[in-house]
Order: sequence, then C-alpha cells, then structure tokens
Amino acid sequence: MELSYESAWIIPLCPLITSGVIGSGSFFFARATRSLRCFCATISVLSLAVSMFVSIILFWQQVITHSRHEYLWLWLSNNSISLGVGLLVDSLSLIMSVLVTTVGTSVMIYSSSYMCHDRGYIRFFAYLNLFTASMLGLVFSPNLIQIYVFRELVGMCSYLLVGFWFTRPSAANACQKAFVTNRIGDFGLLLGILGTYWITGSFEIHELCDQFSILTNNGQMSSPFANICAIFLLLGPMAKSAQFPLHVWLPDAMEGPTPVSALIHAATMVAAGIFFVVRMNRFFDNLPLSSNVIRWVGGITILSGAIIAIGQNDIKKSLAYSTISQLGYMMLALGIGAYRLALFHLITHAYSKALLFLGSGSVIHSMEKLVGYSPNKNQNMFVMGGLREYMPITGITFLLGTLSPSGVPPLSCFWSKEEIITESWAYSSYLGIITSFAAGLTGFYMFRIYFLTFEGTFRLSDTSNSLPDPLFLWGNTQSMDFSQKQNDRFSLYVEEGRSDAVSDQENSSSSSSDVFHSSKSLYPKESDTWMLLPIVTLSVPTLLIGYLGIQNPRQGASIDLLSDWLSAIVPYSSEIEQGFNSYLFVKLLSLILSLSGAFASYKIYGFKSSYRPERNHDNKNLQIMMKNLLPLLINSIQTFSRNEGYINQIYDIVFIRSIRYISSLISFFDQWIIDGIINALGIGGLLAGEAVKYVEGGRISFYLFGLIVGITSLLIFFVSRNVYEINFHN
Repeated sequence: MELSYESAWIIPLCPLITSGVIGSGSFFFARATRSLRCFCATISVLSLAVSMFVSIILFWQQVITHSRHEYLWLWLSNNSISLGVGLLVDSLSLIMSVLVTTVGTSVMIYSSSYMCHDRGYIRFFAYLNLFTASMLGLVFSPNLIQIYVFRELVGMCSYLLVGFWFTRPSAANACQKAFVTNRIGDFGLLLGILGTYWITGSFEIHELCDQFSILTNNGQMSSPFANICAIFLLLGPMAKSAQFPLHVWLPDAMEGPTPVSALIHAATMVAAGIFFVVRMNRFFDNLPLSSNVIRWVGGITILSGAIIAIGQNDIKKSLAYSTISQLGYMMLALGIGAYRLALFHLITHAYSKALLFLGSGSVIHSMEKLVGYSPNKNQNMFVMGGLREYMPITGITFLLGTLSPSGVPPLSCFWSKEEIITESWAYSSYLGIITSFAAGLTGFYMFRIYFLTFEGTFRLSDTSNSLPDPLFLWGNTQSMDFSQKQNDRFSLYVEEGRSDAVSDQENSSSSSSDVFHSSKSLYPKESDTWMLLPIVTLSVPTLLIGYLGIQNPRQGASIDLLSDWLSAIVPYSSEIEQGFNSYLFVKLLSLILSLSGAFASYKIYGFKSSYRPERNHDNKNLQIMMKNLLPLLINSIQTFSRNEGYINQIYDIVFIRSIRYISSLISFFDQWIIDGIINALGIGGLLAGEAVKYVEGGRISFYLFGLIVGITSLLIFFVSRNVYEINFHN
C-alpha cells in the first residue's frame, strides 16, 4: 500500500479531531458524555492507531526512496516577510512520528484501564489527544514559528496533564513549576528565533541554515552575536529536555497520572528539545562555542541526575532522575556532533523508559488498592518488595526495562549508550570519564529500583521511616535499633499471615487498617489485561529496536539501517581515532562498570529474605572498612540526593526569597516614602484648611482689625528698612 507524502497531514489531524470531539461533548453534553467513557477511550485509541498506521507506511516508503518533501501554504505575507505553514516530511520527522504514535497508542490503551475509576476520565483523554496532536504537529513543522507555536501547545497540555488532579496542592504546585520553568526556556527560544531571523532573514529551517553557512564561510558573520542567539535558542531545549539547571520541573511533574509520565516525561515532550537541536544541526555546527556549551550542559546533567537518583525512595522520582541523566547523554552527544547517536539513544530510551513508567504505574495501581492514595506508601519502594511473586508479568517486563538503560547487552539502550560513551572518550577524556562513571551509577540505581520493588519479601508499612536504606545505615547507626525492631516485627507478622501487621505500626490513619481485614488482602495483585498488553508490547522494542543502529567499527558506519535513513538530515559522527581495539576496550570498560554497579546494588538490596538492616550492620569487616571515611561520604551522598542536589533550595533563596525581600523593600518605599509624601501633602492641606476656616469667620470688625494689623506691620517693616539703609550709607 502506498500513500502520498502529502497525506502526512492525517497524522496530527486524527488526534486533534478526537480531542475536539471529546472536549466539545464533555463541555456541551456533560451528562451524556460521562456515560460514554468506553466510547471515548475507543475512538481515542482508534484515531491514534490510524495516525500510527499512516506514519509506518510513510516511514517505510521513505526508507526505500530516501526522499524529502515539503508542503507549504501561505500564512502571512507583506513587503518584508513571507511566512507559510505546512509539513516537512523527511526521515527525521517520520522517525519521530512513528515513535510518538506507537508509544501514544500504548499509553492510550493503558490509560483506558488505569484511569477507569477517575471522575476526570473524559477530560483526561481530551487532554491526551490534544497533547499527541501538538507533538505530531511539532515534528512535522518546517519553520521556527510553527515549531514555537506547537511547543507552546505542548507546554499547555503538559500543564493540564501534570495538574490533572488539581485539587491536590502538590499537583497544583507541580504544574505551576513546570509551566514557569518551561516559559523561561520558551522566552529564550523566542529571543533566539528573532535573533536568527535578524541574521539570516528567514524562519524556514533549511533556508536559514543554508544562509547561515554561506555567511559563516564568507566571514560576514558576527560570531559573538551568533553565539548569543544560539545560546538563547538552546534555552528552549534545555527546559523541555530537562537539562541542568532547568531540570527541576521534571521530578515534580511525577504528580500527574503515571500514563502522563510515560508519554510526556519519558518518550515525547522531553524529546522535543533533542529533536530541535538535531533539526538545527547545521546551524549549531558552525558555532564551536555553542557546541561546547551543549556538551558540558549534557555532561553536568548526566552526572547530577545519576547521583540524585541513587537516594530517591519514590519509584517515579527515581525513574524521573534516570530520565534526566539519559537525556544528558543525548545532549552531550549533540554537543560533540554525534547527532545520529543522540537520536538513536532518544529512540531506544523512549521505549525502555515508557515500559518502566507503565510498569511503575502497574505497581502503584496495585498498591493503591491496598492503602488508597498515599504517595508515602504506594510509591515508596521501601514499603514494597517481593512484588514479582504477586505480579510476575509486571516484574519480568520491568526487569527488561531495567536492563536496557543499565547498558546490558543485547537490549536496546546498550547499543546507543555505549556508542555515545565511546564517542565521548574519542572526543575528550573528561567527557569519557563522566559518561563511564555515570554508566556505573546507572546500573546501581536502576537495579536498586528493581530489587527494592520486586525482590525480597513484601514489607508494606504505614511509616516510610521504619524502613531505612541499608546503604545509608553505614553512615548513621544511631537510628538502626528502632528501625530494626519495627521491621523485624512487621516481617514476622507477614510471615505468619497475621492480618493486624499494619495496625501495630500505623500512627495516623485508622481507615487504612480496614483494608487489611484478612491475610489475603495484604498482598497486591497483577494488573488487568488492558494494562498488561501495552507493557508486554513495549518490551518488544525494548529488546529489538537497538539493532536498527548497530555500528560496524571496522567501517565506521552503520549496517545499512538508521544512518542510511538519516544520511540526508543528520551527519555522521566522527570516527574513533583510537581504532578498533580502543573501541572494544571502551565498550568493555563501560559494560564492566555497569555490571559492577548492578552487582553492588544486588549486594545491598538484592537479598531474598526479609528486609533486615542488621545484616549489613553485623558484618564486622564491612563495619571496620566503613567506620572512617566512607560513612561521611555516604551521608554526604544521601543528603545531596534526598535534597535533590539543593537546586530547589538555591532557587528558593536566589529567586523566591530574594524577590520577596526586594518586593517588601519596594512595598516599604512605596508605603512610607511615596505614599508618605502624598499623604503629608494631603494632611498639610487639610490642616491649612482647618486653620483658615477659623480665620474666615464672616465678622467685618475682625476683618478690619486684621487689615489694620497688616498695614501697621507693613509700615513698620518699610520704615525700619529705610532707617537701616540711611544709617548704612552714613
């Protein structure tokens, strides 16, 4: 079956129409629409499936023909500017379209079951369809103005979906934080677009890149101004793709429903920044300073995200910081010119992380059935454990998702991440050290998530503090006894099947103990078919998608797949100068570090018996080894991680508190200086009026007396002045 490339307009239009139909129905016919929940979910899935079908067909045609098509319709025209809207259909846009539609369809199916008990079910699907349409419109945009418009729509949908449960203060604050942070990036992007137009005289991406290259080659370019424009342009990708220091919104955005995290914050919206830099690669290639900024921003993001992920207890926040770190790998690859590898890792990571988020949603959904809504319980990994026994499909697929970003072959992320690490070593040893060290940390924190959630014994508790992290107990043994007693008692109750296991530890809520009326209700259950089907489906690309871009290091090129598709859009990265032996050595080193991190995680968290911190405490050799320097280091890492790198505190001091302090000073100046002067003039006029009121009494005799006193005073003044002048001259 063949389709015209012009039919690409069907891809964003299907979810847009669906969103309009569902949204209009819920607004004008609220009662009728609420009774059609299944129908709304069905048409959402079917419309996006149509978009996916068209995307795959066009993508397959493009693989064969290697063609590029651009369709424009005039939007704005006058003597000085001509701007069109339309579609840019090439390998890059079609790859992104396939990614968005395949992950989006899986999330739609998953959401039909995950959100089935939510009162905002219809509203959720309207938002989700609008977001998908906006993202698809963005990837097909041929010019910067159209990209900016769709970016704003994507940001608006993100605001609506992150704050979907807006009655919760945490969700309301999270969506505001995401909105403000992304507006900073979008404002910088707008300035960069205007500056780029000032330089090149065009908003069309291919035209402005060609013009910029000509100006650079002819020496007609002001390098400082061009770099300023490029850095402003980079603010947009830094915010959307959660790069340091504009990454702070992504962990808080986990307050939204888990399908939102899988679609927006793992696979699509955070990819928009990477996609933009890849699309503008010919522009940034001419600016070495901007490329240097890109790679070091990526390097800092890799390291900070990995370190912070080590100490998180919330399963979704741990995955969020993992996403930030992997996005840093992509940004670093862009900075060293490895655009193909950045896009390759974007694709492999999107499927893997979507699988992980949907798996975490399955876990959270099952935990909520036990304890109700409480992030301290149903999202805290230290009150889970042993879930693979009760949720085997979720556990196995989650393990696949864990192996992939950890860099374990032959899963998908291994092929992309290892190539980025290898290119980093070839470009700079400093970048190579950062990427390799972070690979070891990735293996550690990813397996930490898996072991704490799915291995060991199920250890539900009402107090998150009763289950401390054994890694950090080495540095703080004072609180060990209480935690040990609490956990031992709870583990004993669980092993005996006692139904009052939770009631011995609960301190705040009597309602949560009602759900544990029998030992049978104490354990979670596997999710239903409509939640498991997308999870199992996403495990297939997690296993296989990496084979699309495997490189042959002896030839320095791909095996006829991904690079061939992108050859007209994305340049090849530089060849490895150290040769084939160094190539293998770097990959082997990275793999060893990843497996070492996974092994360390297993030794600390991977025990199969009940969770008992004293196992580490009783190890005398370990205690001797740790008693000096290591406890201090571990406590520092714990504090740094639990405080999320202190970035939020720094922003609170630098921006929030300082702005409030400056505002209070301005308010004081306005109240006591400006208002004081105005009020003093008013009071002075009032007092003068009151005084004059008593002088102007209306009595003629009083007026005559005043007239005589005044004339007499004037006569005395003039006579005394004349006498003084006569005496002075004499």
